[in-house]
Amino acid sequence: MLETSGRCLLLLICGLSLQAQQLKEVRPDRGKAGSVLLVRGSDLSKEKVDSVYLSDQTLDMMVKVLNQTDSFIEFRIPPSVKPGRLQLVIKTTGKESRILEQPFYIRVEESPQRVEMAASK
Repeated sequence: MLETSGRCLLLLICGLSLQAQQLKEVRPDRGKAGSVLLVRGSDLSKEKVDSVYLSDQTLDMMVKVLNQTDSFIEFRIPPSVKPGRLQLVIKTTGKESRILEQPFYIRVEESPQRVEMAASK
């Protein structure tokens, strides 16, 4: 019985040390270039998450993080981003940093300036 309890404790400790950053929601889930979005989740502090990206699967664009705690990251959509559906990607800190593609997407909407520029061409 003691051996089983010790094994369970070891598995619990290993599981806690492997705890990964997890996103739970993004609000709002859409915006124009320059909009501020808030991602809620766990283990998102500066000590755990190095940077945040938006990806269209061919290009990853780093976003400007405005505020970051263990439970949320607030960021601005880059001004150069093109409209479309983009996935959130986070890069962890440490010697063995990892790129974590998250199952969350945002919709970048067309800005009025881009529409005007396209119409004038």
